[in-house]
Amino acid sequence: MPSSTPRRTVLAAALAAAAGTAAATAAPASATAPDGAAPDLAPGEPADRAGRGHPPARGLVDNRFWSSYTDWRCGSAAGTRAVAGLRPGLVLATPAGRTEYADPHTGRTSAWEYASWTSPTHTPTVPATEVIASWNAHTPPGTWLQVELSGTYSDGGTTPWYVLGRWASGDGDIRRTSVDDQTDGKSSVWTDTLAIDDTTSGLRLCSYRLRLTLYRTPGSGLTPTVWRLGAMASDLPDRFTVPASEPGPAHELPVPRYSQNTHVGQYPEYDNGGEAWCSPTSSQMIVEYWGRRPSAEQLAWVDPAFADPQVCHAARFTYDHQYEGCGNWPFNAAYAATYPAMNAVVTRLRSLTELESLVRAGIPAITSQSFRAEELTGAGYGTSGHLMTVIGFTPDGDIIANDPASPTNEAVRRIYRRREWENIWLRTKRYDANGKVRSGTGGVCYLYWPVKSAPSQHRALRSLGLL
Repeated sequence: MPSSTPRRTVLAAALAAAAGTAAATAAPASATAPDGAAPDLAPGEPADRAGRGHPPARGLVDNRFWSSYTDWRCGSAAGTRAVAGLRPGLVLATPAGRTEYADPHTGRTSAWEYASWTSPTHTPTVPATEVIASWNAHTPPGTWLQVELSGTYSDGGTTPWYVLGRWASGDGDIRRTSVDDQTDGKSSVWTDTLAIDDTTSGLRLCSYRLRLTLYRTPGSGLTPTVWRLGAMASDLPDRFTVPASEPGPAHELPVPRYSQNTHVGQYPEYDNGGEAWCSPTSSQMIVEYWGRRPSAEQLAWVDPAFADPQVCHAARFTYDHQYEGCGNWPFNAAYAATYPAMNAVVTRLRSLTELESLVRAGIPAITSQSFRAEELTGAGYGTSGHLMTVIGFTPDGDIIANDPASPTNEAVRRIYRRREWENIWLRTKRYDANGKVRSGTGGVCYLYWPVKSAPSQHRALRSLGLL
């Protein structure tokens, strides 16, 4: 079964509360419209559009990622240097200073040299209620990195520099971690998501900068290499249902199948074991779809009696020691990008049509959704947060998903009804089993793809602002 992810439900509860109490007084029965029922309409939208196919709404999601040599040279550098090549990146060239870091998860305080890079100010096409950063990097032993964000509000105020992650691909130097208790009374960081506290106030984040700090053992000459850094900013309307989309052509991708439940009870130090590993299990499926996998040497730490040791490996190296779970979205993307020549981002899609376009181009997606058991026929469970991998669509447009919350690898491939699945993934509000309003993920997904991608894949990614 998927994890209950108690720490992520803090974000869900906070965002639901910010939406006010009006929705909470509505009857819970309205949370899930049956097939054929009229979905919620935008103000002024003709009623005859209900249930019809439509192009993706514009202006709801903005992606900005820095990854080219020009990108890295355009920022403000303090001891970092842009490097050219097939995969341009940013490295630590000359330390800008030296500091000590007290790791709250090991109790050790260590000295580090550091250098930093600050992006140009980016003004999203949509003033945002939420921002989620992601990055792709290599951190050899003796190095790590920190990602921060500072933004400007629509009222002219500015945020502090929020820490969005302290990260290393390994766990021998520091423990990768999110940072709790970050707020200025207008916005807060909830594990991996910067969110406006009260969206009904009209306050939005109008622009932001990202700051990347690279650390290394003093005198070592080592450096992290960062290939991609950016963020998804969004402002989605509150909605319990979304308009139905028209199915596209059938297509299915040959993605490997792994069950998280094969690992129940294994390595409980990583979020109590496999029953909570939906995110790393999904990440590993797509990493292997692209022909990458950990080496025998990398897997040597796993008990040889355990099947699919690479899933244990993914859980260990996506684990967030503050969140106490493997479901930190950017940490999963960063894990996927540690494999040779892989890109990975966290973003939002605006429609199932966009997801179909990606799958037709050969790019599967890991999607995040929450639902009651009766809202997704055939799942057999309900969840406050679960990741699964969309690998295709049937001739009727139903979703073919590799759902890691399955008893065996053979049972992982599932077919879910299009209308049900579309709604639980794209909605931003839902009712839980007690009739209380909770937030939905609003189309959040992870996308992983190789640096050398096919032209059709390049076009699909560029259309989303990811290239």
